[in-house]
Amino acid sequence: MVEAHVSAHELVAGRYRLLEVFARETNRLWWYAEDVTAQQPRLLAQTALPEPDTEDTARRVTARVVRTSQTMRLLRPGQVAAVVDAVVEAGTLWTVTEWIDGTPLGELLAEEGAFHPVRAARLGLELLDVLQAAHDEGITHGELSPCQVFVRDDGPVVVTGFGLAGATLVPRLTAPSYASPEQARDERIGPAADLWALGALLYTMVEGRPPFRDRGRPDATLKAVDRLPLRTPLRAGPLTQAVQGLLRKNARERLTRPVVREALTRALSEDTDADHEPAPAPRLRGAYRGVRPAGRLRSARLPAVGATLAVIAVAVAVLAATDALPGTDTAPSRAGAPATPGARHTDGRTPTASAPAATPSAPASSALPAGYRRYSAPEGFSVALPEGWKRLATSRVSDLAYRVTFGRGGDSPTLAVTYSERVGPDPVAVWRDEVEPQLARLPGYRRVGAVRAATYQGRRAADLEWLAGSGDARTHTFGRGFLLGGTRGFSLRFTTPAATWGDTANRLALKTFLATFRPPKG
Repeated sequence: MVEAHVSAHELVAGRYRLLEVFARETNRLWWYAEDVTAQQPRLLAQTALPEPDTEDTARRVTARVVRTSQTMRLLRPGQVAAVVDAVVEAGTLWTVTEWIDGTPLGELLAEEGAFHPVRAARLGLELLDVLQAAHDEGITHGELSPCQVFVRDDGPVVVTGFGLAGATLVPRLTAPSYASPEQARDERIGPAADLWALGALLYTMVEGRPPFRDRGRPDATLKAVDRLPLRTPLRAGPLTQAVQGLLRKNARERLTRPVVREALTRALSEDTDADHEPAPAPRLRGAYRGVRPAGRLRSARLPAVGATLAVIAVAVAVLAATDALPGTDTAPSRAGAPATPGARHTDGRTPTASAPAATPSAPASSALPAGYRRYSAPEGFSVALPEGWKRLATSRVSDLAYRVTFGRGGDSPTLAVTYSERVGPDPVAVWRDEVEPQLARLPGYRRVGAVRAATYQGRRAADLEWLAGSGDARTHTFGRGFLLGGTRGFSLRFTTPAATWGDTANRLALKTFLATFRPPKG
């Protein structure tokens, strides 16, 4: 178990005042805290780092944690906690998360005991939604446990901890009772490990104890996970087969997501006469009782994800106005924060030169550049893509909007095509009033030039260009939004690593995208 080595009311990185430990895992402590600079409540996860505390380690660890969290938060708004900072200080990784107006699942289980299977099924479906979004994007959580799940009374569960697994060389030891057998054997993991963890959480919710008890030593617990048979669940009811199917030792034999979803959905309808417990009301605990009434902290009901959802409701044209693609750090600006010797943040200390603004494209030519091919999307639009590019992800907001992202994967350049049926009448105002206030929340955000009115394919349009992120993860994005008529519109956003923005290949790609994009007919 990691020891605190710090005490309540100490400042981490000269900014975050620790208030109270609210959860403990092997190698990790969770703290209630306050950002004294922003006067905002925060949750801090304290994780010991086994590697030497070097600049390279700090940069790699913090960038991965923040980048993965940002990606997931955009895929599942309101269901993934926003990591606002990550700091390496004295051999410890501090992950700073926005306040979550809910209760850790582990705390609920400790207070209330086992849940009714229907309640567990409902929470399981919400967790499955988050995991499916992650797996479709090639992301594995790897550390799902009761401390990483927050239950709210006015919305779905919120998941924390994305990006922690694999960010350091530390073995997966934070919650050994929820580790999969392949993790216990220190093998490479994938989505099946998350499905095992989901099964372990469901088991714990209905039985009131994990499928494999904590034996005091991580190695002993992991050995039990790998070798001992599963204790048959006694209170799972309609969830029994799903739980047992998820907790199969062989990863290849575990239930698939569609089968799990069907089983959980069926459980909701098979026991309609049950006396279900109401979802618990979120509550402030311990030190926070004395902090929040003093008026120093704003309401926790106004997180960034709420602002993102508001933007979607008001101007779905951008689908999620804070869409900084993978590779963009998301820690807030540290301007004005007291400096702490030895602390290294995700805010970039290395300046990136501004690239010249992109120019509107020339009229399309029937001949494509060498190495390009035209892609026709099922949604009806088409665009010429470089060889090797593929459709990486698709996000939707009901039938009102969608976003399709193309690229080669990893940190390579991407093109995001966003459609909306709720666009304002002025493209410049959409960028300026709806999108940019959200982008400004990103760390290192800086607009390049002004929001520029344009004409694109004979339609009203506007361009916005910006930098975001820090260090090697700093990105450069050019966005063009244009109207189709009525309240319908598209935006095209081309993002590259900032250091390679001006490369010949990238400039050709942007010019080709703008020249060859065709919206659906009709």
